[in-house]
Amino acid sequence: MDYKRKIIQFVERGKAELREADFKVDTLGRDTVLLKTIYTLISPGTEFDCLNGNNNRGPIVYPIALGYSAVATVLDVGSEVTHVKKGDRCLCYHSCHSNYQLLPAHKVVKIESDELPSEEALFCVIGCMGFQGVRRCRPEFGESLMVMGLGLLGQFAVQTARLSGCYPVIALDFEEKRRQLALAAGADAAFSPDDPQLKEKVSALTDGRGVDCTVEVTGNPQAIIQGLELTAYYGRCSLVGCSRTPTEKIDFYNLVHLKGISVIGANNTARPLHDKRPGLWTMSEDMRLLLRYMAAGRLDSKRLLTMIAQPEEAPGIYDRLLARDRELLGVVFDWTKY
Repeated sequence: MDYKRKIIQFVERGKAELREADFKVDTLGRDTVLLKTIYTLISPGTEFDCLNGNNNRGPIVYPIALGYSAVATVLDVGSEVTHVKKGDRCLCYHSCHSNYQLLPAHKVVKIESDELPSEEALFCVIGCMGFQGVRRCRPEFGESLMVMGLGLLGQFAVQTARLSGCYPVIALDFEEKRRQLALAAGADAAFSPDDPQLKEKVSALTDGRGVDCTVEVTGNPQAIIQGLELTAYYGRCSLVGCSRTPTEKIDFYNLVHLKGISVIGANNTARPLHDKRPGLWTMSEDMRLLLRYMAAGRLDSKRLLTMIAQPEEAPGIYDRLLARDRELLGVVFDWTKY
């Protein structure tokens, strides 16, 4: 079957366009799913870096189409797909900003709750990335946890840390508005990383120990060093943010070895594909879990939604993203008219 596909592409460094292309699907692979998109969500950090030509895996070859999160309706499934069927509303991982998606079955999870709005469920994919940082630290009830960076991933790290029994939950970001969002989401304290009294304030909240768990979401090399400095003896530091430049001059002896700190790689790709294990679940299992929490009212994405835009507005939105407009936290593209 032939479809007219609309897709947002980065056509060169600093330039995004909505383009049209033929999308021909003659036969579905046995484990693939064809979907009609309802909404997609911008991942501000990754999409800013790729639009700006920054990549930690080598040079970027344009044009490219990005996107992590989509909510879509199933149009058809391959012969071996049993967990979703035609007509189901689904959450999709590693999709793209397009009106049609063709994805492997393991990247598609049914949204079980009919009452959960699509524009809220959409945030659960990025939510899983922040949650991965918390889960990999394996916090116990009553342990302190600090989240560094309060974009979308960090905001979900704050919420899931609270759900995991952490106390206190401390949030760091330069932006006052994002600190306020974190406090509203359940953080016990929120500070700017450049607060001259930061070390003393963290010490006071943790009985002089430092934090048991640190979830670093910024990808900033200096933030990694600061996180290690504020982590307690025998603590754990999970690295979620994607560093685009090398982290240099770490005093490993004093910051890691002497304190017995565990440094954990927690990129979202560092997951098992099929079989979960303690502290390390598959992406689809975490997507289902966060959808259940959200449907039960135990996770909230409503305050993170900045705007719902039409795909033709993409060039202007990405211009604002490239200009580091910090108001663009949760931008959703509406594909229902395409």
